[in-house]
Amino acid sequence: MNKKIAILLLALMPLIGFAQVRWNQAYQDYIDEYKDVAIDQMLRYNIPASITLAQGLLESGAGRSELSRKGNNHFGIKCHGWTGRTMHHDDDASQECFRAYDSAVESYEDHSKFLTQKPRYASLFKLSRGDYKGWAHGLKAAGYATNPQYAYSLINIIETYKLQQYDNAKTYDHFIVQHQAKQTKETVSPTAGEHVIKMCNKNYYVIARKGDTFRTIGKELGVSYRKLAKYNERDKNDVLEKGDIVYLKKKRTKADKSFKNKPHTVKPGESMYSISQKYGIRLKNLYKMNGLPYDFDLRPGEHLRVY
Repeated sequence: MNKKIAILLLALMPLIGFAQVRWNQAYQDYIDEYKDVAIDQMLRYNIPASITLAQGLLESGAGRSELSRKGNNHFGIKCHGWTGRTMHHDDDASQECFRAYDSAVESYEDHSKFLTQKPRYASLFKLSRGDYKGWAHGLKAAGYATNPQYAYSLINIIETYKLQQYDNAKTYDHFIVQHQAKQTKETVSPTAGEHVIKMCNKNYYVIARKGDTFRTIGKELGVSYRKLAKYNERDKNDVLEKGDIVYLKKKRTKADKSFKNKPHTVKPGESMYSISQKYGIRLKNLYKMNGLPYDFDLRPGEHLRVY
């Protein structure tokens, strides 16, 4: 009987003291922001996007750790002969040397190179892209982290947030990766003739120029023109006017949280649609949060909730 109990305890050892991950918005926001970067890395380096995202979430605390905030280091990679910018941080020992980057995307790129160039991780690349469990245990066995629960933590995150769905991706959003690679919160410097990509409410948009259509913008950015029209709640054949905002992904249900207690004051010439575009909100949600019917006659000076 004692022998059976001992065997059972041995089998359960990896789970002892291991807390189940609960879903939270901060983790989901991180995934939404970096999933395309992780897919890009997977397509170029053959590292499962689920593993990259789970490691980024775990190592950076969903982008809130000191290393990620001050040094854009999302994977806890220490200096190890690094000749670039560095920062010091308490880890296994006091004030250890860690790599620092100019952008989060640079951190993701270095993470991929770190794994592909270190011989101790070579066996991982013999695994299938869909074997996230094998990758998680392989990373721990190869010494990526000292935490004995590291593999189980990665697996738990992957399964809680269904990150394995990204391991089957064939493409990624080029404009998002391009934007993040430039490491700017407002604009991406365009090459000749390209639209400037801007950011609003965790979304990306361009300003239409004279002669633009959903087709021409979609062709330039590698996005379906039908999807562009849908994202902007318009017909695919609508004529675009110079200055129109064209979002590149589906708009959100409410404005950025900085507008939580800041209602919008309607200006002359504004419509419910133009206001929804200004804040990157879906039109139906703008009506809904203000309790207004679709035939409401909007007047200058009125106040609208946008969050």
